[in-house]
Amino acid sequence: MHGDRSRGGSARARAGTDLPKKKPDLKKVMPEIWKLVRPRRWLLLFGFGLMVINRVAGLVLPFSTKYLIDRVLGTHGNAKLLLPLCGIVFTTTAIQAVTSFSLTQLLSKAAQRMITELRQQVQQHVGRLSVAFYDANRTGLLVSRIMNDVEGVRNLIGTGLVEFVGGMLTAGMVFAYLVTTNARMTLIVFGVVGAFVVVLQRAFKTIRPIFRERAKITGEVTGRLTESLGGVRVVKGYHAEKREAQVFTGGVMRLLENVMKSLTATSLLSLAATTVLGVVGGLVMLIGGHQVISHRMTTGGYFQYTMLLAYMIAPIFQIVNIGTQLTEAVAGLDRTMEILGEKDEFADPARVRMLDNIVGEVRFDDVRFAYEKDKPVLHGISFESLPGTVTALVGSSGSGKSTIISLVCAFHKPDSGQVLVDGIDLSTVRLDSYRSQLGVVLQESFLFDGTIRENVMFSHPEATDDEFLNACRIARVDEFAERFPDGYDTIVGERGVKLSGGQRQRLSIARAILASPRILILDEATSSLDSESEAMIQNGLSYLMQGRTTFVIAHRLSTIRRAEQILVVEGGLIVERGTHASLYALGGRYYDLYTRQHGLEENLFLAPGEGDTVEEEAK
Repeated sequence: MHGDRSRGGSARARAGTDLPKKKPDLKKVMPEIWKLVRPRRWLLLFGFGLMVINRVAGLVLPFSTKYLIDRVLGTHGNAKLLLPLCGIVFTTTAIQAVTSFSLTQLLSKAAQRMITELRQQVQQHVGRLSVAFYDANRTGLLVSRIMNDVEGVRNLIGTGLVEFVGGMLTAGMVFAYLVTTNARMTLIVFGVVGAFVVVLQRAFKTIRPIFRERAKITGEVTGRLTESLGGVRVVKGYHAEKREAQVFTGGVMRLLENVMKSLTATSLLSLAATTVLGVVGGLVMLIGGHQVISHRMTTGGYFQYTMLLAYMIAPIFQIVNIGTQLTEAVAGLDRTMEILGEKDEFADPARVRMLDNIVGEVRFDDVRFAYEKDKPVLHGISFESLPGTVTALVGSSGSGKSTIISLVCAFHKPDSGQVLVDGIDLSTVRLDSYRSQLGVVLQESFLFDGTIRENVMFSHPEATDDEFLNACRIARVDEFAERFPDGYDTIVGERGVKLSGGQRQRLSIARAILASPRILILDEATSSLDSESEAMIQNGLSYLMQGRTTFVIAHRLSTIRRAEQILVVEGGLIVERGTHASLYALGGRYYDLYTRQHGLEENLFLAPGEGDTVEEEAK
C-alpha cells in the first residue's frame, strides 16, 4: 500500500531512526535485572557458594607464606613441616581449580540461556508492536536491539558478576585481616585505594552513556548496511557504489570515534590504577621495611602482608575491566527495557471482542484520521462494502487510499468516527481474531528466503497438500514451479530474487487463496504481470473474490471495471462513488482519470475515425 507513504515518511523524519534518547538510570534498571535473575536465584546463590569456597581456597597460598618463611625456612627451620604445608597448598589449589571450572560451566551456560530467552522475548514483543512503530524505526536498528543489546546481559548473571562480587568479597576478607595485623599501614593504604574507588564511580557515570551511544551508532550503521545490500540492484543501477561506501565510511568513523572515547576513558582508568599500585607498593615498602628493621614485624609477616595486599588490590583493578562490562550490560539492558516498554497493540484493554467466522460487512461511519496532529489525512469518510462485493479505491497519489486500507486492516484507529465489521466497532475487536480472517496481496510481493512451498503455505501452515496444490493451480504457480528441477521445493532467494516479478506476484496470490480470507485486500495485485499473465490470473482472482468482501487499490483502471463500487478519493474525501459505467457517464474526476490513462493512450494507436469505438467499449 503506497498511496500515503509521504505521511509515514514525515512521521519517520520527525521521530528519527531511534527510540527517544535518555540517560541510563541504574535505579530503574535494577528491578528489571532482578526480574531476569529471580528465576535463577538459587543457581546464582549456589554459584556464590562455590565462589566463596574458591576465594577462601585461593587465600591459603598467601597465608602460608608467613608460616613457610618463619617456621619452615627460618633460623630454627623444620623440614618436616614442608611436605604437609605443600600438601595443603596443592589441595586448596585443586579445590580452587575445580570450583573455577564449575562456576564457568554453571553460570556461563545459564547466562547464554538467559540471552536466548531475552532475545525471544524482545523479538516477540517487537512483532506485536504497531505499524506506526515500524514507520518510525529502521529495520536494521531493531535487529541490533534484538541481537546485540542483550548480549552484554550475560555479565549480569555470568562469570563477570561473580568475579566482581568475588573480588570484592576477597578484598573485604583480606582487609579485615590486615587491619588486625597492621592497622596503621592498612588504613593508609586503604585511604589511597578508597580515593581511587571514588574516581572509578565517577568515571563509570561518564562511560555508561558512551556505551549506550555506541549501541545506537552500531544499530544505525547495521541498518543502512542491511538496506544497501538488500537494494544492491538499485545501487548498481544508479552507479551509487561510491556514495554508499561514503555513507558506510561516515557511520564506521562515528563508531570509531565512540570507541576511541571509551578507550581513552578506560586507559585513563588503567593509568590511575597503575599509579595507585605504585604508590601503594612504595608506601608498603617504606612503612613495612621500617617495621621489619625495628623487629615489629617478621620477615615472613612482611611477605605475607605484601601478598595479601595484592589480593586486596587486585579486585580493584578487576573493577576497571569487569565494571566496564557491567556498565555496558546495564546500558544494553536499559535500551532493551525501552523497547519492551513500547505499547503492545495486542494488549489494548479496549480490544476485548472476539470475531469468529465474520460475514465481511465493512462500514466506515464519518471516519477522520491523521498521522500527525493538526495534519488530517481523512475528512469524514463514510461508505459501506457488502459481502461478496468489490470496492475499488482510485485517486491520485497521497489522496488517502492506503490510509483507508490501513484502517480496514486495523493498523491504525480512527481519530473519530467508526470502522465497523459486521456492525462491531473494529477498535474493540481482538486483533488476532480479526486479522486471521484477512488476506493481503500487495503491489510489492514480499517473499521469504525459503522454498515455493514454504512461501505459499505461510498463510496457512496446516493446509493439506491438496489445498496447497489447488491454490497453486488457481494462481498459475504450477506452470512455472513444476518446470524447476526441485519443483515446489525450489529456493526462491532473498525477497524472491530468483523469480520474475510476475512469478513472485503469483506466489502472493496463491498465498492469499490458501488463507481463504473473508476480507481481501488487493493493492494493484496484477501490476507486476504482463498482459498474458494478467489475463490468465484474472480467473484466479475472480475465484478468490467470490463471496468475499474485496478492497482494491487500482492505478490501472481497466482492472476495476466490474467492481460493484468505485470510490474516487481526493484530498482525504470521497468525491465520487458508483460503478464504472455511472462514473464514466458522469464525466467528472473518474472520467478524467480513465480517459487520460486509457482513452488517450489507446487513441494513439487508432486509425482516423476509430476513436468512437474505443469510447463505446469504455462505457
